[in-house]
Amino acid sequence: MASPFSLDNPVFSKFALYSTVVLSKTLCMSELTTLYRMRKQVFANEEDIQGFAKSKHIEVTTSDASVERVRRCHLNDLESVLPFVLVGLMYVSTKPGVVEASRVFQVFTAARLLHTAAYLIPLPQPSRALTFLTGYGVTFFMAYKVFKAVY
Repeated sequence: MASPFSLDNPVFSKFALYSTVVLSKTLCMSELTTLYRMRKQVFANEEDIQGFAKSKHIEVTTSDASVERVRRCHLNDLESVLPFVLVGLMYVSTKPGVVEASRVFQVFTAARLLHTAAYLIPLPQPSRALTFLTGYGVTFFMAYKVFKAVY
């Protein structure tokens, strides 16, 4: 019996692809935070000022609006992407249909990419809320499918 977690399984293959996209985007948010900090010369730690500031007369701060916006977007990724990946692995183990699973993974990925755009541009609400809730709904759909398969 073949493992559902093999790249030969088209469902797992799609899951691996879309999970890698959203996890990579999440990783990039750290780099984007650093870029914002460097450009704006806004540092949260004394040692960062000593090592990276153009002027040593900069104060430590955690209140720059644009840096904090990127950080909140990153935190939201951590709150959404990690559950998607973990629940998604369990969902793959239920052997869902390829078309259903592909759509689930695609919708989540699109929702997270749009959420980031809505957060960073920023777009007016309810755009960000709708994209967040879409991704949240996808994760709950997969969790429901796992519960259904178990019971």
